[in-house]
Amino acid sequence: MKTAEVQELYKQFVLPTYTQVPVCLVKGKGSRVWDLEGKEYLDFFPGWGVSALGHCHPGVVNAIKEQARKMLHVPNNFLNIKQAELARTISEASFPARIFFCNSGAEANEGAIKFAKKYGSETGRYEIITMKRSFHGRTLAAMNATGQEKFHQGFEPLMEKFLHADFNDLESVKRLITPKTIAIMFEPIQGEGGINVASPDFMSGIRKLCDEKDMLLILDEVQTGMGRTGKMFAYQNYHGVGPDLMTISKSLGGGVPIGAFVVNRKIGKEVLTAGMHGSTFGGNPLVCAAALAVFKVIKKEKLLTWAVRMGEQLDREFEKLQAKYPVIENSRGIALMRALKLKEPAAPYANEARAQGLLINATQGDVLRIMPALTVTPKEIRLAMRILDSVFARVAEQNAKSGGCSCSAH
Repeated sequence: MKTAEVQELYKQFVLPTYTQVPVCLVKGKGSRVWDLEGKEYLDFFPGWGVSALGHCHPGVVNAIKEQARKMLHVPNNFLNIKQAELARTISEASFPARIFFCNSGAEANEGAIKFAKKYGSETGRYEIITMKRSFHGRTLAAMNATGQEKFHQGFEPLMEKFLHADFNDLESVKRLITPKTIAIMFEPIQGEGGINVASPDFMSGIRKLCDEKDMLLILDEVQTGMGRTGKMFAYQNYHGVGPDLMTISKSLGGGVPIGAFVVNRKIGKEVLTAGMHGSTFGGNPLVCAAALAVFKVIKKEKLLTWAVRMGEQLDREFEKLQAKYPVIENSRGIALMRALKLKEPAAPYANEARAQGLLINATQGDVLRIMPALTVTPKEIRLAMRILDSVFARVAEQNAKSGGCSCSAH
């Protein structure tokens, strides 16, 4: 079968809910992937943030194989050893907690929202403050929590009550608090929003606000979690700041679908009890075995330290590019969660990069999102930067010929 034939099957049988690129990926190993025609790509946005250990890490693959021979699925009213072990592992890596398992980041956020509304029901509080440019998922409540109107259009009236504050602006948050406010929810680093990093003052200020007003602090770590920022979870980069609830997914399963919301034990009362929430597939033995393997690999291969080192190398490489190409407004991010903010649309650069064998992501119109696997090597970073150098030069040349933006190169 050829790529064009696969595209035709999509046209006939798959809802067109994604902006498709004409590439059919069929194999992956580490930071490399191959398409149906055998072309090799260097993947610096693996699995849309899912494959943080790279593609098909042997530790994860072997764990899945071993578990698949024993038991794939257990109903959640029975005990499941792997789920219990994973819950303990997450708690030990974060804070004393109890965990609910589901299948995705959107579901994890839905569950956290549901928890917050139940927590506030006795006092008549239900409003949740989220941030502009945030992204929390595509299900109805998670979509409404997302602070970007483009995701709301066509789905009005919105069913949930969310108020959207300015990210990194504590006063903007304070102005939205009412007697009905029960929680504040945001990403420590906005991913889809353009790799906007929460400031230490903002993080500590929100934590203080929540403590003063008995509100829940919900941190969406779906993209920032599992070592992406050089800590197991991004909030650990901030001294003395911890969440009441944390949502995780993406990299948690190393490539298989699993999500969770993590409830701090300091919330003393029981909020969600038997029958109030559930997930048929959530936390089944297969995905929990994979997630346990992810934790083991991160520890064994010392990937938290490695992510910081590779992030420092990326910093140095970005400085060189920025000095050479004025179209780059700035670079930002932490460890291996990075972005280049451009002075013109980013999509042509992402498309040209793909044509030259490098997979990256364009978001927010003018931002290139670059999030290599935690297992990326210095050699792979150097290769990616050589390709990016060529990409910026090529787009600058195209712009010059077409009379477009002339700010792409000296």
